[in-house]
Amino acid sequence: MATPATPDPDEALWLTPAEKEAWTGLVSLVLLLPGRLESPLQRDAGLTLFEYLTLSHISEAPDRRLRMSELAYLANGSLSRLSNVVKRFEQRGWVERTPDPADGRYTLARLTDDGYDVVVAAAPTHVRSVRDLVLEPLTAEDQEALARIAAKLRTRPEDLA
Repeated sequence: MATPATPDPDEALWLTPAEKEAWTGLVSLVLLLPGRLESPLQRDAGLTLFEYLTLSHISEAPDRRLRMSELAYLANGSLSRLSNVVKRFEQRGWVERTPDPADGRYTLARLTDDGYDVVVAAAPTHVRSVRDLVLEPLTAEDQEALARIAAKLRTRPEDLA
């Protein structure tokens, strides 16, 4: 019985031109787009994109409360990075942290009225950037395709699903 050929470790499995084009496009989006979205936020609202996303996600949660672990996932940051940002927000009076009454092992971040005012004031700048940089250059079909692709590539921790 013949054994399958063992791949030569010195022989690289190169991307096809179409695969390389897709990969390069994705890497460009991942690396360049956040900075382009962040610049207007910093200029107009004094917020980084991570800070805006943190405030925005809390503002959209029921009762403007969210577990820190879920917030870290949604804002795409580590718990330690999020803790540092939330600590600054607490000092500014924008967020309060409390134990989760449903499970004391978790901490909730709650957006204060002042924090809500900050995110509401910054939202038009962010939405304008999203429209200008992402949505308007795309057709409705492109937008649907982008949403479908993002859904296929997304991973989510089991405890947050």
